[in-house]
Amino acid sequence: QVQLVESGGGSVQAGGSVRLSCVASEYIDSRSCMGWFRQAPGKEREGVAAIGTGSFPTYYADSVKGRFTISRDNVKNTLYLQMNSVQPEDTAMYYCAADPNRLGNGGYCLRSDYEYWGQGTQVTVSS
Repeated sequence: QVQLVESGGGSVQAGGSVRLSCVASEYIDSRSCMGWFRQAPGKEREGVAAIGTGSFPTYYADSVKGRFTISRDNVKNTLYLQMNSVQPEDTAMYYCAADPNRLGNGGYCLRSDYEYWGQGTQVTVSS
């Protein structure tokens, strides 16, 4: 059973930056899918960014393109989400997800049917 632990959330002013981290309890194939998802109160969970392999290893939701960057450290088994120019609409619980048996490019990895999920970290953006 892979365990994922997110950190880095908190309160930030609109226009500021937040960096989220997700540490996996064991090695995960660097080609496999990992992603960030978020859920705001009263709304459905949505994919934010995902990373996999291939010519286009990363993919972003339209709402965060140009502002967020997903990356991974394969040695540390850690996934990151750099959030710049945050907006109040970015306020949500952010979840890390991983699936060691799912390989593909970023667009493929943005799907939400992951095997393992973290417990989430809250990001609150004030205007």
